[in-house]
Parts: sequence; structure tokens; C-alpha cells
Amino acid sequence: MSYGSAKAQFADWGVDAEAAIARLATIPISMHCWQGDDVVGFETRSGASGGGIQATGNHPGRARTPDELRADLDFAFSQIPGSHRLNLHAMYLDSDADPDRDEIEYDHFAPWVDWAKAQGIGLDFNPTFFAHEKADDNLTLSHPDPGIRAFWIEHGRRSREIAARFGAELGSACVNNIWVPDGYKDNPVDRMAARARLEASLDKMLSEPHDPAHLRDAVESKLFGIGVEACTVGSHEFYLGYAIRKGTLLCLDMGHFHPTESVSDKLSSVALSVPEILLHVSRPMRWDSDHVILLNDDILSMAQELVFADLLDRTRIGLDFFDATISRTAAWVIGTRNMQKALLRALLLPKDRLKGAEIRLDHTTRLMLTEEAKDLPFASVWQEFCRRHNAPSGAALIDGLDQYQSRVAGRG
Repeated sequence: MSYGSAKAQFADWGVDAEAAIARLATIPISMHCWQGDDVVGFETRSGASGGGIQATGNHPGRARTPDELRADLDFAFSQIPGSHRLNLHAMYLDSDADPDRDEIEYDHFAPWVDWAKAQGIGLDFNPTFFAHEKADDNLTLSHPDPGIRAFWIEHGRRSREIAARFGAELGSACVNNIWVPDGYKDNPVDRMAARARLEASLDKMLSEPHDPAHLRDAVESKLFGIGVEACTVGSHEFYLGYAIRKGTLLCLDMGHFHPTESVSDKLSSVALSVPEILLHVSRPMRWDSDHVILLNDDILSMAQELVFADLLDRTRIGLDFFDATISRTAAWVIGTRNMQKALLRALLLPKDRLKGAEIRLDHTTRLMLTEEAKDLPFASVWQEFCRRHNAPSGAALIDGLDQYQSRVAGRG
């Protein structure tokens, strides 16, 4: 169907397709750097395991250097319509120096800022509290040893300084997201002490004020992880309370809850209590398995909640998946475009008619509208959006992804 015909069909439903296209163009997705190299990073002295972070598979073409990773990102962004962001972890420094985590400085990441300026994109950041010898006990900010806590507090403090400099240099606030792997494999007897240590460490780490135009702090919970099955110190309840009291963003990762929980259902609840939300969008096939996101019910529900609850301006959307069984660049492109497609579908729904039926308690009409709307020509509007942003779709997209993968497959 042509875009003109699709536009007219949406108009019959009271939906302005042009307005939906314009709105989608204003929504940046923060694409995560760690999909490109299987969460390895570019450090040389961490000397530890991944702390429960594992990418499975050995598909050819993994980025081995910052330059290779940036080349892959350049290609991926060229295949994705709109203007987006890059989410960078502290383990992805680009420097001849060899700092430990508590020694990192802005200069170790300056090449990323130069690249972001050339790309015209913003950067987000994450301190890296895993894959280090001082995290081998799966305890960092809540560790009983004050020396280890001090090490990680300093790492977090320096990460905030770097993130604030990113925001200042690029003229776009950098979201600095804090996730720690802290927890216990078997049942602890003093959860309170661990959580009190975590809270005190966070308070020290976040004590230095920064301009919110440059830096926005976020805290991220998790249900459990490998090696911390019995207790995760930074639980959802812990960080929800912390974000409310301290005014930080609350990060909701779709893979960090029980499989029967709906993260989209949490949005309107937490939005009543926190000023802003950070989303990490992933696909937990079993639990936190971080598969590439599909255009499935979970993603569609998430996008519809963001649109219908009017949360787009209060939510930063980031991605968090890593799959080494397929082309890494294709994973970025597929996942980011699916997030955009879900948002576009939500923007193209007859929101006012649906809300009107619900407020009248006319559940029959609400159900009929919901089901009949599934037949609307969303794909035609998406193809028009891609065309306007010089991004491929359909067979052209597949051919381009295949050709790029062939070029990088020879990497060791």
C-alpha cells in the first residue's frame, strides 16, 4: 500500500500519520556499545570474570578495538532512521594509558566524544562494577571491606565526572546509570547491613553536585543474577525508594524482573513518584537472557504505555541485549528499529477513541477498536519514515546487513 493510501486510512480512524512520523523523529534511542564486542571492553588490567555477565556464541566479526567498534556503530546508525545516542560503559575507554577503575579520567574517553560530535549524537555512560578482581565476591558498594567500598565509590565518582563532561561537551545531558552486581549465592542472615552499606556508598558517590543539564543519575535494580540467586542487595524496592528520596532516575530493565511481571505495567506506577525513568529494553526469553528485542507483545505494550500515559518526555529509552550467535551489527539494527516500530505503532493508534471508550466503561468498544486497529497499514508509514531519513527497509536492509557482515567476518 502506498503511504498516501495508508495516511488516508489512518485519517479515517482519526489518526494523523504525519504527526506520528514527526513525533517519532524526536525520540532518540540510546544504543548500547557492549553488543558490538560481547561485553569484553578495552581494558587490560581488570583480571576477573564477567560477574554474571555472559554473551553466548562466537559469530565472526567481533569488534576488537575502539576503532573497529566505532566503524560498526557508524554502519549500524546508517541503517537506523532518526538521530540516536550511544550508551558507553566505563570499561570501553580509548587510551594508551592503563588506568585502574578508580583512576579513570575524561581524557581516557575523549576520542568517543570527538566521534560523537562528528556523528551529531549524544552519549550516555555507565560505571562498570563487574569484570574486575575487586568484584569477584559479587560485592562492590556493599562489600564489608571499607577499602573495597572506597575503591568502587571512587570509580563511581569519577564516572559521574566523566559523564558530566560528556554532557557539557555535547550539549546534551548524559544519563549515568548505576548498576552493581552485589548479592549472595546462598541465604544471608543480615540483609539490612548490606543494604545500609550500599545506601551509604551511593550517598558518598552521588554527593558531588553536577548541573542536571549535563548529568542525570539513574539507579538500576535486578531480581537476581548468576552467583547471587538468594539475595540481590540492590532490589527493585531498594532502588525505587532510593530514587524517590534522592531524585534520581529509576532504571527499569525488562530482563530484571520475574518473567510473569509486566514492566510496562510498572511505568505508570513509578511515574507518580519519580521525576524521570530510564528504560533498558531487552527480551528475557527465560529470565535476564538479554536476547535481541522483537516486535512482540512485550515491546508493543511498553511503547503503548509510554504514549498513552504521556511518558515519552519523562523517559529515556536505552537498549540492553548482547547476542554473539548472530551478526552483532545486525542485532543493533534489528533491535533499535523494532523499538522504533513499536513506538510508531503506538503513536498511530486511535488513542482518544480508546481512552473515551474506557472512561465510559464501554469495554466492548475498547476491545473491538483494539483488535480492528491491528489491521491498519503500519508498515506503509514505517517505510515512509525510513525513506525520509534515508534508511533502507525490506530487502535493501537485509542485503546491506549481509554485505557488511561479510566485510567484517575475517576479524580474529
